[in-house]
Amino acid sequence: MSHHGVGLRAVTRSVAFLTAGVLAVPLVTACGGDQDEESKPLAGQDIAPAARSLLADGGTLRWAVDSVPETLNTFQADADATTTRVAQAVLPSMYRLDVNGRPERNADFLESAKVVETEPQQVVLYKLHQQAVWSDGREIGAADFAAQWRALSGRDSAYWTARNAGYDRIEKVQRGANDLEVKVTFSRPYADWKSLFSPLYPKEVMGTPDSFNEGARRKLKVTAGPFNLKKIAKADGDIVLVRNPRWWGRTARLDGIVLHAVPRDKRAEALAAGKVDVAEIDPAEAERIVLAARGKSTPLQGPGAALTPARALRSWALAHGSDEEAAGAESSVRRKQRDAATKYAGQQQSLSAFEVRKSLEPAYTQLALNGADGPLADERVRRAVARALDREEIAGLVLKPLGLPAVPVGSHLALSGQAAYADNSGALGGQDTDEAEQLLADAGWVQGGPLGKPKKKDGDAEKAAGGEGKKASGRSASPKASPKASPKAGKGRGDDDGTYVVGDDEKPYGEPVREDHQDPRDHQDHRDHRDGSGKKNLAQDGKQSVRKHPEQGGAPGAYAPKGTPAPAGAAGALAKDGKPLTLRFVLPSGPGSATLRAVGERIARMLDRVGIRTAVTKVSDDSYFKDHIASGQYDLALYSWPASAFPATDARPIYAKPVPAADGSLNVEQNYTRVGTDQVDQLFDQAIATLDEGRSASLVRKADARIWAAGGSIPLFQRPQLTAVKKNVANLGAFGFQTPVYEDMGFLKKGTTPSAGPSQD
Repeated sequence: MSHHGVGLRAVTRSVAFLTAGVLAVPLVTACGGDQDEESKPLAGQDIAPAARSLLADGGTLRWAVDSVPETLNTFQADADATTTRVAQAVLPSMYRLDVNGRPERNADFLESAKVVETEPQQVVLYKLHQQAVWSDGREIGAADFAAQWRALSGRDSAYWTARNAGYDRIEKVQRGANDLEVKVTFSRPYADWKSLFSPLYPKEVMGTPDSFNEGARRKLKVTAGPFNLKKIAKADGDIVLVRNPRWWGRTARLDGIVLHAVPRDKRAEALAAGKVDVAEIDPAEAERIVLAARGKSTPLQGPGAALTPARALRSWALAHGSDEEAAGAESSVRRKQRDAATKYAGQQQSLSAFEVRKSLEPAYTQLALNGADGPLADERVRRAVARALDREEIAGLVLKPLGLPAVPVGSHLALSGQAAYADNSGALGGQDTDEAEQLLADAGWVQGGPLGKPKKKDGDAEKAAGGEGKKASGRSASPKASPKASPKAGKGRGDDDGTYVVGDDEKPYGEPVREDHQDPRDHQDHRDHRDGSGKKNLAQDGKQSVRKHPEQGGAPGAYAPKGTPAPAGAAGALAKDGKPLTLRFVLPSGPGSATLRAVGERIARMLDRVGIRTAVTKVSDDSYFKDHIASGQYDLALYSWPASAFPATDARPIYAKPVPAADGSLNVEQNYTRVGTDQVDQLFDQAIATLDEGRSASLVRKADARIWAAGGSIPLFQRPQLTAVKKNVANLGAFGFQTPVYEDMGFLKKGTTPSAGPSQD
C-alpha cells in the first residue's frame, strides 16, 4: 500500500494513503447518455505534449519509483505500482485509457473486438494486429489468451492469483477463423469484458502453476511492447528497460528507461543530484521546485526554516560568549548550518532545471467509518459524522494551494469524466450542524450525560471471565496492554506514536500534528479495543465483539486533560449509558503524511462542533494499514481508492456486505468499513450481468447512492498528482486518466519547444 493514492487494470483494487502514487488505473466503460454535464475530468493532463518529430532519437530517461517490485506478475497479491508501470511498457493490453478517461482500443495489438453473440451465450471475438509478435518472434494468439484464462479462472488452486473476477465467467477460449482471431465464450453475461487480457502475459508465464507463481517474479523472458525488460538490479534499486527491436508500432524515441527506486522524502535531493529526470512529488517538494524555477527562495524553507530571530541572537551570543566550551559547541552547530544552507542553495540551483506538472489522479481520498461495533455501528451516528463535515472546505484545504479544482468527490464508484459518475452525495446530505446534532440525539447521545460505569448487560459476566466474540476476517486479536505500558516502548506490530485529544486552534495546511504534551492517560495500547461488554449487530446480522473506546477527557482544548473547559465553538460532551462519545481517529505519522494529518485535524475540529470527540492516534506508516485499517482497529481513518474503470467488478469487494465464514469469522473481502447491504450487492450483480453499457452505468449509480446512504465512507476529494519533470522532457508528467504512451516519451531536440501534441509518424 502506498501513500497518496495506474493505466492498466488492477487485479486487486489497491488501497492507498494520500501522498504516494496509486497502484492501478483501470479502464472505463462507455459513457451513459444522461451524464453529459458530468462527463469531463475536473483537470486535464499536464505532460508538455510535443510532436515526435521534435524529439531527439535516443537517450535514457531516469524515472523515480517507490520500490523495486517483488513481482512482475500484476495478477499476484504483492504486485505494486512499479509492477504496473513495467507491464505498461513491455506487455500487450487490449484497451487503454484516453485523456478523458474513456477506453480506447489499443490499435497496436487489436484490430477489433466486439460481442458477436448474446444468445444462448455471450461471445466476444478479438481480431489481433497482423504484426503483433512476442519478443522471441512467436505470434500473439489464442494460446496466450487460453493460458491466461486457465490461470486466472480460479479452477486450479495451484495458481497463486490475487483474484479471478471476470475470468471465472469464461467457459472457453478458442482459435477463430484464423490464427489472428480469438473467440471467447462466457458461461454468464459479463458487462466488463473489456477489462480482460490487459495486460496479456505469454503462455510461457501463464501455462503452468510454477511459471505463474515464480517464473515472472524477477524476470520476463518474453515480452511484447515498445520496450523489453533488460534487467532488475535490486541492489542499485534499478529496473532497466530497453527498446524492443521487434516492436512493430511507432519506434520508441528513447533508447531506454531506468526506473530507479527513491523514497518519497528523498526525491528533491535525487532530482537535484541528477539521479532522476522524473519523479512524483509531494506538495512541499512541488513548492520548492516552483520557487527554484523562478529563481526565488524563502527563509521558511531549507535548513534555516526553524531559525527565528530570537534563536539566531541566542546562537550568536553563545558562539561569542565567555564560556569556551559552549562557544565551541555553538560554533560547530553554526558551521553545520552554514554548510547545510550552502548545500540547499546548490540544490535549488539544480532544481531550476525542472518544472512541476500537475493534474488530479484518478483516485480519491475518503473518510472511513468502521461500522463493525462501537458508536459507529449505529447508522445514525455515521450519518451525523457525515453531516458534520464541510467537504468543500476539506477539498479546498488540500487542492486550492496547488491551484487545482477544489471540488468534492460525489461518488464512491467513479470520478468526473467516467461513464458511471454522478454526484450522489445528496443521498446523505451536505454539512448541517443542526441535523448532525439531531441524529446524535435520536441515537441516544446527549449532552451532560453521566460518565459513570455503564450498566452491566447480559453476558458481561461471561465475557469478563474470558469469553470472546467472533473475530472479523483479517482482524488482529492482540492481548490488552497494561495500563502502565507506554505506546512508544517499541515499534512492533500495531505500535502507535501517541494518542491525544485534538485541540480547536487552527493550523496552516500541511503542518504536522503536534506530538508533545500528550495526556499520559491516553498512552494505552489500542491494538485491541474489545472490552467484553457484549456484542453489537453488524448490518442486522453477524456479531462481532465490541471495541473499548478511549475515555473522554473533557472537552478538547490544547491536548486538554479531563475537566478542561470547552473552547468557543465546541459543543458539550455527549454521553450514552455512562460512556462518552469519543472516536479513535487513526492517522499515519510518516514524513510524507503531513497532508493527511492536516485533513484529519480539520475533520476532528468539525466533529468537535457537534459534540463528537476524537482521540487521534498516530501510527507508523508500515503499521497503518495492516494493523489498523485491514484489521478493523480504528473508528475513523483516511485512505484512498483508485477510481475503477469497471466499478461493477472492481468495487463490489470494497462495498460487499460482510458475511460469516465457515470458521465463524467474518469475511469482509476489501470492505474495511464493515458496512454493507444486500441491496448494494444486488445492484452490483445486476450491473455486472448487463451487456447494455448505459443500463450497467445506471445500476452502478444507483448502487453508489445507497452506499452514500449507508454512511460507511465519505469521499472527500480527488487526489493531486504532482510530477517534477526536467524541462526538456516531453509527453510525460501528470497523466491524469491517460495510460502513458511510452513510445512517445523523449527529450526535446536542442532549440525546440513543445508543440500541440505528438504526431503519429
